[in-house]
Amino acid sequence: MELLNKIFIKLGQLDRRFIFILIGLSVLIPLLRPDWINIPIKTTSNSRIVFEELNSLKSGDKVLLSFEYGASTKPEIHPMSVAVLQHLFSKGIKVYTVPLWPEGLMMAKFAIEEVVSSNLFKVKEHIDYVSLPYKAGGEIIIRGIATDLRSIFTQDINNTLLSEIPMMNGVNNISDFDFVFDLSAGVPGNAEWVQFACDEYNIPLSSGCTSIMVTDAIPYVESGQIRGILAGMPGAAEYEQIVFEYLNKNRNNKYLNEKVSILPGKATSRMSAQSIAHLLMVVFIIFGNISYYLTRRDK
Repeated sequence: MELLNKIFIKLGQLDRRFIFILIGLSVLIPLLRPDWINIPIKTTSNSRIVFEELNSLKSGDKVLLSFEYGASTKPEIHPMSVAVLQHLFSKGIKVYTVPLWPEGLMMAKFAIEEVVSSNLFKVKEHIDYVSLPYKAGGEIIIRGIATDLRSIFTQDINNTLLSEIPMMNGVNNISDFDFVFDLSAGVPGNAEWVQFACDEYNIPLSSGCTSIMVTDAIPYVESGQIRGILAGMPGAAEYEQIVFEYLNKNRNNKYLNEKVSILPGKATSRMSAQSIAHLLMVVFIIFGNISYYLTRRDK
């Protein structure tokens, strides 16, 4: 018992630099080598609903992917945008991206480039995806897409006329899409898509948003106006895990390049880093309190 007390006292007196190094390693290792550490993530019902809704779509269906986030919320939302694109492309679904925030234009570009450059999917621009440009207006743009998309957009981000893009044939308003997915960090966001487009025209809508926005979105989820929601980084990690398992089970899918490795997503490794760092901090707090108690008792 005396030996155990001495051990706890020593642990409580560890040099703070040693603690900082351990905390740093607990964060860096999962981020740099996600294949080394992969903590299982429990999937919530909302993330599962989102997956099942998108998974029910058929090859050739059209999905409008709305980007309403920027650099400050990229760590939370960007991983889910990549996972959603991976899921959609693996099913041969046609993707149309539209940014409702100025920064959303770059976020959409980064997400598309990340998925396409992985060479995991056999996709080509204007055949499998179209990137629409940013237009100021927020709710007005959503309303315009709902009623007459071509009155808002005449060309894509590469200045190619929509009339020259095969994917745009027959796409004139929100009713020509089979699904809308919203990636939101504020206003306009999922609430505006419900109010100004999807609810009125009975178009299915799902959303991925920051953790702080979840409480505002939950009433729409419970009413069925939003079909499931990905909540912040935990939601992104859950969806990444579901899509990772789905892609590995469907390696013979004609839309996938079988020779390219399927890697875990960034949110998964970030959640592992966060969990390990938090656990390590709790352990050091416990050791510190035990050491403090034993030291005071001896005095």
